[in-house]
Amino acid sequence: MSDLERLVARLEQLAERVDSWLPVSRPAINWEAVAYRWRRPGQGRGFLEAIAHPHNITLDDLLGIERQKTELERNTRQFLAGLPANNALLWGSRGTGKSSLIKGLLTRYADAGLRVIEVDRSDLCDLPEIVAPLYARDERYVIFSDDLSFEADDPSYKALKATIEGSLSAPPENVLIYATSNRRHLLPEYQRENQDTQLIDGEIHHGEAVEEKISLSERFGLWLAFHPFSQDQYLAIAEQYVKNLGAGIFDDQARAEALRWALTRGSRSGRVAWQFARDWVGRQSI
Repeated sequence: MSDLERLVARLEQLAERVDSWLPVSRPAINWEAVAYRWRRPGQGRGFLEAIAHPHNITLDDLLGIERQKTELERNTRQFLAGLPANNALLWGSRGTGKSSLIKGLLTRYADAGLRVIEVDRSDLCDLPEIVAPLYARDERYVIFSDDLSFEADDPSYKALKATIEGSLSAPPENVLIYATSNRRHLLPEYQRENQDTQLIDGEIHHGEAVEEKISLSERFGLWLAFHPFSQDQYLAIAEQYVKNLGAGIFDDQARAEALRWALTRGSRSGRVAWQFARDWVGRQSI
């Protein structure tokens, strides 16, 4: 390669680096939408992207989680009325309706001003940037982060802690955070950490590692636990889905097939019931 070719190649590399440093204009936010996702393409600036077709789930279709549904709906209604309300952590078994419950709230309360912004765990560092344009809006926004889990040194973990409580900047009055997780404390827990716990004068003193893990989940004022469904609950959910898909009969054969379906997947969850219903109704309709 000649000196001139090497110089051209070097200039091209520098041009690429300069392009990555330059600010990229953001698309205009479509404030008419009811649901958004936070997007950060490559090294560019993040932006709120309107979701054209939000998942339309109705609260009445969510069975087996009546207490959790009542509590989160009450909290959301307080929020929409401008009353004090809490950030919420929905934790527990997979496929039990945690994220579906939040989607169902959007379906019911979008006309009342509820908006949902979906943020991936890896983008939680952008939370201050995400909420910045929301201070001046009249709508009420729920930041929705699904299936959260962190490692202790994850920067997103500390960003979420600071945004909920702990930052010098006050969070917007019209923003709440609803998160779902399979872990109650959002971080892996190890036996050795509990072994560091001490009993002093009758008081329990956790080790530093345990205290650090509890500190994030404690910032959520509302905890809702989701447990595995019983057989009867699972069958009721499967029957509801089968009827919603247009098959009016859920007979003994359908029940037996639903139980066999759950057995092969090792789980009696709402997600498994939905998958069974789609398969069963599809097979019956061929």
